[in-house]
Amino acid sequence: MAVARTGVRGLSGDDLQMIRDGLAAGRKPRVMFTESAGQIAGQVGQVVTLADPAESDEWVVVRFGRDELPFAPGDLQVAPKGAAVRKAAPPPPAPVRVEPEFVIDKPVPVSSGAAGSGASGSSGAGGRSGGAKPGAVGAPATAPADAPADAPAAAASAAPAPAPRKAPGRVAKPKPPPGLTVTLAYTDGEWTVAANQGAKALAKPYVIRPAEAMRMVSLVDVPGVQEAVEQILAAERAEAEQQAQRLRAELAEIEARLQELRDAG
Repeated sequence: MAVARTGVRGLSGDDLQMIRDGLAAGRKPRVMFTESAGQIAGQVGQVVTLADPAESDEWVVVRFGRDELPFAPGDLQVAPKGAAVRKAAPPPPAPVRVEPEFVIDKPVPVSSGAAGSGASGSSGAGGRSGGAKPGAVGAPATAPADAPADAPAAAASAAPAPAPRKAPGRVAKPKPPPGLTVTLAYTDGEWTVAANQGAKALAKPYVIRPAEAMRMVSLVDVPGVQEAVEQILAAERAEAEQQAQRLRAELAEIEARLQELRDAG
């Protein structure tokens, strides 16, 4: 038994036939959610399949973002032209790991001060060569014997220190999907089923038959739940039998009165 939906424009028989033909042709017809669909009203999705209407009131399966959810025809309408379908957001790009730069094998830069001092010493020696002794002139220009051995050490000390290694970036953890809650309730003589994912209502409470409620409860192995449902069904059965007996008695009285009127005529 389905809950009556009033004031909601849903899919008509012609709309459903058009969707069925589109699926047979390999297309995914677009539909828009109505106000009865809850918070996603006005959004656009794609129909991916049509289930058996005899099994459930929500038999139109719609792809919305990354989810494929069943809806009743009253929760949907044909999407207007130009309406965009909501696409799943792409995953965030992975952080780029920065490798340290090795500079020990690069040529050592020569400072301008060292080059200038060498040039000025040479010119100075040439300017004073006329009045200086030969030994004095050659001493500044001649390198010491141990200069080649000290050159690698000086180059190593002048080389810049390697850049410090950067810590690898922290990878963000994916956000878990919101929890799914399916509620089976009994109120005022009616069994209803509702479904929510986080704060979004996937299925508003709709009425189901007692046999369907008993079948759902049989899947839940929780002590005391099945016994409570059986007590509710037994109480409803007893009340229905009393009402039937009351109606039979009233019907018998009416038939007896009718027979008296026929005999009197």
